Amino acid sequence: MLRRFQPYRHCLLSYFLALIFSVTGIQPVAAHKEEQIKMVVVGDTGIGERAYRPGFDAVVSAMRKEGAMVLLHLGDFVYQDRLFPDTCPHRYINTIKQTLTAPFPVRVFVAGDNDLPPVKWKPKASGCWDQIAPMATPFDAFKGEPGPGPREGVMNLELALMVVLDAYDWKDPAPWLAPLIERARAKHQWVIVALHEPALTTAWYVEKRQTVLKQINALSPDLVFAGNQHSYERFYPLGVPDDYGNLPFVEKSDYLQGEGVTHIVAGGGGATFKPFADLSGRDKNAAPPEVKQALAKRALMFHYLTVEMDDHRLTVRTFRVCTPESAEGNPRWRPKMKAWKTIPLECDGQPPGVTLYDTVTIRNP
Repeated sequence: MLRRFQPYRHCLLSYFLALIFSVTGIQPVAAHKEEQIKMVVVGDTGIGERAYRPGFDAVVSAMRKEGAMVLLHLGDFVYQDRLFPDTCPHRYINTIKQTLTAPFPVRVFVAGDNDLPPVKWKPKASGCWDQIAPMATPFDAFKGEPGPGPREGVMNLELALMVVLDAYDWKDPAPWLAPLIERARAKHQWVIVALHEPALTTAWYVEKRQTVLKQINALSPDLVFAGNQHSYERFYPLGVPDDYGNLPFVEKSDYLQGEGVTHIVAGGGGATFKPFADLSGRDKNAAPPEVKQALAKRALMFHYLTVEMDDHRLTVRTFRVCTPESAEGNPRWRPKMKAWKTIPLECDGQPPGVTLYDTVTIRNP
């Protein structure tokens, strides 16, 4: 059952119903209803002056209609425009409460770099995390050492073990996480990992194959979600990188659990789009060919995902969200850049609305 929402089991009633069915020979229409969980996933919603509010509003409205019990937010809730802010304006927190907290009974929040206190390399970070974090559903209590960091934790949703890792204070999580995953597998749970800065991306490449990517994939989770890059990227199921950085992968979007780890970057919740490095002439920031080969799909678009799971199947669906033209800014970051003349957005020429864009299915062996 979904964590914190377990219905009361009427044991005595169940006993008498079973007795009646056994005596009369009548078969119940639905003697056993399988458990299911539906979760929505979004990243980089970017509430604030440096985001594109029509995109955020459209994504949030579409997510709410999904009727999901769980929200996974991959970080960067707020993009404000002041240098080294010393307070977090209450209007941002109110918007988060109304749009990302109230509609979802269970909330798993990841801290993004724009949510943390401002620093020299991120002078416009909002510093809002101390007010955002309490709006999330608390992680499960953890006893013993070593343990998760201050912005890390796990949450059992009965069918799934949710894991949040801190990309900005990275330490190999295996010492504390491996035993939890082993127990989760023994209970036939799905394992889903979330962090803000991706272990793998083709948008603005950072070399992490021998560190974050190898350490996460060695734990063999089913899914890894990240944000940070204002785009959608999905990689084919990956194995553990070898010492030379080669990435074993299977070119499948419908596959058996254990065939690999699917990494998805979902940073299209309202933040303005930044062009992929390889399309904008930034060759030094482009992903190596072996990384590009493992890429299944990518796009510059507003989007959210749903994750639906039961005991036998986990399905991830990505929904493209196209907005009508608006006088409220431009969805492109630095729209006057010459690169935008040759780089399309996924919604160019498309009518406003929500459309299924991509699907991944993982099945039990």
